Amino acid sequence: MLRTLDELEGCTIRATDGDVGLVKDLYFDDKAWVVRYLVVETGTWLANRQVLISPISIGRSDWLDDIIPVTITKDQVRHSPDIDTHKPVSRQHETDYLAYYGYPDYWGGVDAWGEGAFPSGLASGSRSEQDAFRAARDATHSHDEMANHPRQDPHLRSADAVADYHIHASNGDIGHVQGLLVSVHTWALRYIIVNTSNWWMGHQVAVPVKLIERVSWLDATVSLGLTREAVKAAPPYDPKTRLDRPEEMSIHKHYNLPVYWDDVPTHARDDGGDGA
Repeated sequence: MLRTLDELEGCTIRATDGDVGLVKDLYFDDKAWVVRYLVVETGTWLANRQVLISPISIGRSDWLDDIIPVTITKDQVRHSPDIDTHKPVSRQHETDYLAYYGYPDYWGGVDAWGEGAFPSGLASGSRSEQDAFRAARDATHSHDEMANHPRQDPHLRSADAVADYHIHASNGDIGHVQGLLVSVHTWALRYIIVNTSNWWMGHQVAVPVKLIERVSWLDATVSLGLTREAVKAAPPYDPKTRLDRPEEMSIHKHYNLPVYWDDVPTHARDDGGDGA
């Protein structure tokens, strides 16, 4: 199931014992292109504090009422570690945050969420099991390797900040970022929505994030491994309708890309949308 950034912002985060607040932004990893945290404004019950909610905490939602249920309590949110959402989130901040909720870290495995594609998998297991996983992982690396390859801070970026970034094709400018399409099962970013209004008739297209060559945060630009002609000839994106699976297949065929959902377990897929 794919949702736009605009759809996600404004959704209510509902704890097991009441509403926490409204989604204001998403922090995504610009290397894996996965949403790592939702930035939530709590409102008056918590002095309008902004908190981070990990997709690990998110339960199953039918999305009918713009409500995102989470498996934590308001009291847990109240006492969660303070993180300044206006500054970069360091790996140490993440470690403290995940340890507080009893979640293992996600950067120790080969997949988007540790050893799996779904964040909910990290919510299962006892604390002792999680500690054992960390110990076993760290034991596979020598002290020399740890010294020569220190853990890098994550490349967490604000989804709001990317909106309106200029987009460069291999042979010229083509427009700006209109939005993002996010899977709400794996919380992977699947597409950027490109608005070509300053180049070609206000055309909008959905471009798979795999075709992004680099993002310059200093210059506020996104560079694609595509020509302007390839973007112009792409299937148009209609922001008024839900992107369905046949349309996604057309997009991937146009760009000669393999479809991503072939790697997703059948039980995790939707009939009419993104299962990953």
